[in-house]
Amino acid sequence: MTIRTRSTLLTATVAVAAMAMTGCVAGEGAPAADPVEGSEWSSTTLTLDFATYNPLSLIIKEQGWLEEELGDDVTVTWVQSAGSNKANEGLRANALDVGSTAGSAALLARSNGSPIQTISIYTQPNWAALLVPTGSDITEVADLAGRNVAATKGTDPYFFLLQALGEAGLSLDDISLQNLQHSDGRGALETGAVDAWAGLDPLLSTSVYNGAAEIIYDNVAFNSYGFLNATEDFIENHPDLAQLVVDAYERARAWALENPAETAAILAEVAGIELPIAEATIERTVIDTDPVPGEVHRAVLAVIGPIFVESGDVANQQLIDDALDSLFYPEFATSADPNSFG
Repeated sequence: MTIRTRSTLLTATVAVAAMAMTGCVAGEGAPAADPVEGSEWSSTTLTLDFATYNPLSLIIKEQGWLEEELGDDVTVTWVQSAGSNKANEGLRANALDVGSTAGSAALLARSNGSPIQTISIYTQPNWAALLVPTGSDITEVADLAGRNVAATKGTDPYFFLLQALGEAGLSLDDISLQNLQHSDGRGALETGAVDAWAGLDPLLSTSVYNGAAEIIYDNVAFNSYGFLNATEDFIENHPDLAQLVVDAYERARAWALENPAETAAILAEVAGIELPIAEATIERTVIDTDPVPGEVHRAVLAVIGPIFVESGDVANQQLIDDALDSLFYPEFATSADPNSFG
């Protein structure tokens, strides 16, 4: 097993940054991180999110690996993201250094000027679907014409809805969209305030498990990957901490694959759901996936991008193309070592 100390971690990260600056690897390139006086790290704070749609984040937070490694030198702050849109808001406001979103949401944010880049892929989830109340007369996507449909704009379920409507020959103009946060959308569906909901796990699995809703359309191809994003400022000025976070994610990935029951139990506790629901959510999630953002992820986003333009969420295709060319920063994931903690 390879063990790297804080000093060797910093040295390795600076080397990667130097390669980036000379064009040896993709990305903008990050300058060497200057340690804060009295510390071996480049900052005294690290703020990142945890989310029920990102099980690896829950493991890292629960295990306390970052806090243990950083000790008293760096204060680690965890902020819960209720959805990709909230994570993007935190990143744009510099309230987060690292935040987890769907790939589609990361592309949307970058296309609209948010200075973020994707530093790792945390999972390949099948986390979105279209649901209706149990017993509804809506049985297929085409039946949504003229109906009230809840979705959280700027998140994968919203883009899932757009793609599903398009496949059925419909558009947003054919429905009445209710822009509600995920948990509010679930509540609106279960109380009959809306006719359908583009839902997100584990909330959607909870509604199905409880018998309150049923899925009318499920298509893993319409889900984008889970993207771990960081601000450009964090990447450029704190590459040592960025590398440590990505290393922690790879440690969590290995832990989750070795401990699926414990992973589901952590999700159940944080989300406040029953264990069978958490187990079903984990089963719908591909954890054993390549963390390096690359062509396979770009191909998924290239399909989603034009939908943003058609729906008016992005002004033009050139903004999409520019975002696709600059969104990925793969160096940290390429160098990731789950055994880097001393």
